[in-house]
Amino acid sequence: MAEFPNHPFLLTIEETAQALGTDVDKGLTSIQVAQLGEKYPKNELDVGGTVPWYSILTKQLLNAMIIVLAFAMALSFGIKDYIEGGVLAFVIALNVTIGFWQEYRAEKRMDALRALSSPSAMVLRDGKTQVISNPEVVPGDIILLKMGDTVPADLRLFETMNLACEEGQLTGESIPVEKITENNIVTPGTEKAATSADEVGIGDRINMAYATTVVRKGRGRGIVVATGMTTEVGKIAASTSKKQRKAGRSMNWKKYGKRQPVVGLAKRTYDVIGKFLGLTVGTPLQRKLSALAYVLFGCAVILAIVVFAVNRFNLRNEVIIYATSLGIAIIPESLVAVLTITMVVAVTVMRKANVVVRDLSALEALGGVTNICSDKTGTLTEGAMIVREAWIPSSHLYTVRDSQNPNDPTKGRVTYSKAEVQEPEKKQPPRDYDRERSSAVLKFDVPDEKLNPSKTRAGVEPEVECEMTDELSAFLLSTALCNLATVRYDKEEERWKTTGEPTEIALQVFAHRFNYGKRTLESQGWKQISEFPFDSSIKRMSVIYDAPSEASGSIIENGNSMIFTKGAVERVLDLCSHMGTGDNRQEVTDELKESVLDQMNDLASQGQRVLAIAYRPWKGRYNVKQGSSPDEDEKLRSEVERDLTLLGLAGIYDPPRRETKPSIAECSQAGIRVHMLTGDHPETAKAIAKEVGIIPRNLGILPDHVAQSIVQKATDFDKMTDEEIDALEELPLVIARCAPDTKTRMIDALRRRGAFMAMTGDGVNDAPSLSRADVGIAMGSGSDVAKSAAKIVLTDDKFNSIVAAIREGRRMFDNIQKFVLHLLTSNVGEVILLVAGLGFVDSAGFSVFPVSPLQIIWINMATSSFPAFGLGREQAATDVMRKPPQDKKRGVFTNQIIVDMIVYGCIMGACTMATFCIIIYGANDGNLGNDCNQRYSDECIPVFKARAATFAELTWLILISAWEFKSLRRSMFRLNPDDDSRFPFFRDIYSNRFLFWSVILGGLSVFPVVYIPFLNHKFFKHTGITWEWTLSVGFTIVFVAGIELWKMTKRHFHLLEDAPIKRGTWGQGGSDEEGRKLGRTLSLSSFKTWASFSRKDTGDSLGKLSTSRSHGVVVPQGLAATEA
Repeated sequence: MAEFPNHPFLLTIEETAQALGTDVDKGLTSIQVAQLGEKYPKNELDVGGTVPWYSILTKQLLNAMIIVLAFAMALSFGIKDYIEGGVLAFVIALNVTIGFWQEYRAEKRMDALRALSSPSAMVLRDGKTQVISNPEVVPGDIILLKMGDTVPADLRLFETMNLACEEGQLTGESIPVEKITENNIVTPGTEKAATSADEVGIGDRINMAYATTVVRKGRGRGIVVATGMTTEVGKIAASTSKKQRKAGRSMNWKKYGKRQPVVGLAKRTYDVIGKFLGLTVGTPLQRKLSALAYVLFGCAVILAIVVFAVNRFNLRNEVIIYATSLGIAIIPESLVAVLTITMVVAVTVMRKANVVVRDLSALEALGGVTNICSDKTGTLTEGAMIVREAWIPSSHLYTVRDSQNPNDPTKGRVTYSKAEVQEPEKKQPPRDYDRERSSAVLKFDVPDEKLNPSKTRAGVEPEVECEMTDELSAFLLSTALCNLATVRYDKEEERWKTTGEPTEIALQVFAHRFNYGKRTLESQGWKQISEFPFDSSIKRMSVIYDAPSEASGSIIENGNSMIFTKGAVERVLDLCSHMGTGDNRQEVTDELKESVLDQMNDLASQGQRVLAIAYRPWKGRYNVKQGSSPDEDEKLRSEVERDLTLLGLAGIYDPPRRETKPSIAECSQAGIRVHMLTGDHPETAKAIAKEVGIIPRNLGILPDHVAQSIVQKATDFDKMTDEEIDALEELPLVIARCAPDTKTRMIDALRRRGAFMAMTGDGVNDAPSLSRADVGIAMGSGSDVAKSAAKIVLTDDKFNSIVAAIREGRRMFDNIQKFVLHLLTSNVGEVILLVAGLGFVDSAGFSVFPVSPLQIIWINMATSSFPAFGLGREQAATDVMRKPPQDKKRGVFTNQIIVDMIVYGCIMGACTMATFCIIIYGANDGNLGNDCNQRYSDECIPVFKARAATFAELTWLILISAWEFKSLRRSMFRLNPDDDSRFPFFRDIYSNRFLFWSVILGGLSVFPVVYIPFLNHKFFKHTGITWEWTLSVGFTIVFVAGIELWKMTKRHFHLLEDAPIKRGTWGQGGSDEEGRKLGRTLSLSSFKTWASFSRKDTGDSLGKLSTSRSHGVVVPQGLAATEA
């Protein structure tokens, strides 16, 4: 930013122009532009470009498992075992290539998402207007703005004509902000003029226009005061990439004591080493697998020492090979590749479900999410205004239902009902919630309006067919003409397009539902004569029209012009002398005014923004010219806007997405709490939160201390200390008027409670929290800054896609547990076999290994890898969203996984050891030959046959265990508890065809490996067998029986079960049935079904009757517009 004596919003136009050396009438000169272009960087946001390929490759090479395998490879080459070393080199190259390629592709996909076309700017230079690209804008440029433009930089406005900018992405405020040019900004909440930037938030600096915001109406001009990263949006972008030092890492001894330099240095050293080893960075699973790799490496070293000790430290190549074999046996070589490919498959599935995963590890983290901190606008809601209800005197209610697209007037239906005027009732005493909670009865979340049906909505008749009436026609006429928005159907793109302010678009769309669009009316002869634009100080606007001669209606008077007004209810109502039309027209009294205000409050309590619609006839044709001064204009306006007749009220709101509530209910069943952090008004936020089920409709069902803290304003939350926040029984579920710092404080508060949170958002103001959260989820329609700060991007912006992503994350996490158990069980079995094999000493005094190193690598890579891939493709369990989130401290390695791994590994080791011993000691009198680890000879035939039988058996055990691990607790012979068939085994195992054929083909591959000449003797160190096959088959059956017995024991005694779900003081989203219904409907494999269901239930067929769930018979809107 250039040098200013004070912030530009506090300076006059002349002071701002002088500081920048510009001329508001001519703009900068070409020489000045060239000089400023060298002085300031380009007007671009540094939101993080493409990650270089070598950084991705380095990350893959420094993977913990790769380092351990590289050590084993170096040792193999060191002892000149080129076959084993070459195989390990291939394994390393395969793992690195898969990881690098998939992460590189993911980064390229994100680059495509970021590659949005650079908007242009209209500037005034050398006294001429010209269009340039945004990066070429420099401080001091004069920018010309019109409706629909994206503001290219931060501007100090000096000319505004009905100018309003949508700043929702920056401030969170969904309503466009009216702009002024004066610098008499006051401190919010006071009448005192602001003197410093700290006293006024950016949302209240209404003489400024900010970069990336959009002009929704009007026009204006401004001076560029900040570009690029010095703009307000740039500062937020910079804060997301700012590195913050972890607590306790300071070395300031003056502030923290003399011991602090030592403690701080030690912790920093640990961070550096931990980062290099992968122990302190990444998701919980990545850290656990890194730790596992080094634990296994340590075990391999210990086992190698044991091998050396048994052989009296005679370090011949043969002894070193045996030690290396043990090291290879304990390392799951294919784990990295299986893990990466499983994640890539999940990423592909999510891509089809409109979820772009920027970081492969983020998908795994979704399985452990315990809290979702969500923005409201565009995420929980549609992100667009819609007229929900229209009230027309006397008590005519028109309600828009099932509108799936706020811009499409053909979607949804309008129903009509009439509320009878009620006599004033005796005031009911307030409910005694404490007494209710002490009653020994069940308490339900029943809204007050249901408990006390005699309130505002009492007496509402059943909804009936929506027919055009004189009152409705007058209301629609005023709504459509007193409006600057446009709504049209684009035949080429086959969709509805809108321009203008969201509130006016909503009113225009409502008029279009009845074929009362502004363009239609003007084509019929309605002609605009004059306009009094919206003024934020009086909160209303008016237009004057001449009616066509053939027009008819109770409010139309031939020969007279018509004045139509809309605005804030209180402001318009004060100008009204009458209410209603035709026979229902009556003079406004205090009682009637009070009833209108009550109706307004009723609509507002539902989260709606309420506007009043009024009209009056002008005597004769209006031909008065606008005044030459502001005072004359104000006088003329006051003369026009008086003695109005109120035509009705319009309730406008940002509707929740239809799928949001059942999605939140499913989150609740899964032990996930949803928090709404929004920039909206507290009452609006509370109403929407009740509607989607984030908070109960009746807070009285909650304990008092929870009810008081569950909904808070950001100002109240920010005033609390960390200790006060931590003392709350439950953190707020709704925080209104949120600032970026509020969201990051909320995330820190959750983290102190051990939560693992996802943050969703689309605006620039969400970027810091997206970056700070464990899993940042940005919207595809959001800002580049937000998408760059997030790990996951939703291209359809829907909250239910987040739930689908979490479900996919849990499915993947469960499958990772299954294949990790599968791989490590085989490692445990191999290690037990090889350690026991140390006792098999030949005539030369050296240990004979029961399985050779190449047999181990073949089993670990070629045989067990493909079933592991298959386990990674398993479908989600039916109860995947009815289990608690994964424990991020334990990660994959839960008690059940660890115990199962030991139990199954011991059974596997015992079975294979028994086979080897029976062949050697039972059939061949303990003949172990001489030098049978290196070469084939006649005296080694018993050892080679024992190895072949053990190899075949070990292969089959590992393959069969993959089928067993399809469920960690249920029998392989009845995996589905809901299946009533007599023997569903074959159908269950064939359901995952990749896994099925992996096991079948892997089992058959044993035969060529055992019998192919040269390969069997030279590489695998085994030979063909005959009767020994019966041992392999027999002990395979014993192994399956052992697994089934252990599973039955777990089920019978309830061992190692999941912890119960913690749902807090109240289950969000309503009944469990809603969530289960969504779980059945909204799976990743059934999005088309869900979409067709939505269309079927939203009134796309406008000619059919439908039935209201709660108000009797309704008739869909038959007057929907088709105006082009």
